[in-house]
Amino acid sequence: MNVLVIDVGGSHVKIMVTGQKEERRIDSGPGMTAAQMVQGVRALAKGWKFDRVSIGYPGVVVRNRPTTEPHNLGKGWVGFDYERGFGCPVRIVNDAAMQALGGYKGGKLLFLGFGTGLGTTMIVDDVLVPMELAHLPYRKATFEDYVGEAALQHNGKKKWRKHVYDVIARLVAALEPEDVILGGGNARNLSELPPKCRFGANTNAFPGGFRLWADKAATKTPATTTAKAPAKRRAPAKRARKTRK
Repeated sequence: MNVLVIDVGGSHVKIMVTGQKEERRIDSGPGMTAAQMVQGVRALAKGWKFDRVSIGYPGVVVRNRPTTEPHNLGKGWVGFDYERGFGCPVRIVNDAAMQALGGYKGGKLLFLGFGTGLGTTMIVDDVLVPMELAHLPYRKATFEDYVGEAALQHNGKKKWRKHVYDVIARLVAALEPEDVILGGGNARNLSELPPKCRFGANTNAFPGGFRLWADKAATKTPATTTAKAPAKRRAPAKRARKTRK
């Protein structure tokens, strides 16, 4: 089994296949649609053989399907037929969840990805729990507005770090993890590590994607089947009215 792992980000789409050691990448950006991603990845993966695909998606994923459009990319991701696009079985999880899965060592893990936005997920005793905390209210906006790439560029490292440390402290206090991975390209801009925290490599997305298809994966992943429509309720039978003789 050869797995093609696709890490979809707001700035780049990065890929790797089973047996390779170096990633390949293309630019993404606010105009990229799902169809453009598939077309670009198929061209980028030329010469690689694969029969399974794992996608780390920057948005909400429920039962192997994106349910919200990404904040930092184009439209058309919800409802797209990824298996038809790649011509093989596809498993999709939130991008932060895939990175967390690649760095998980056991117990209760909180993953925070500081990149274009803020990726969040937990793994609790081998159960993957993707979350969307980035857009919860924080100060005058949201967490992501204070710790994302735009905030780093606008406010500078000093103020950005102050907000990042505050957000980490709040989430650790609320969720009580045993282990915290700080991932994403901007995590390296931190001057020191808070308690319980360790840096996670951006390349963790690739082993995480491979583990989605492993026969004995260490982590239980979200269901890959679509939800069944609720059964229709039968209308109660009408009682015949009795007539008096």
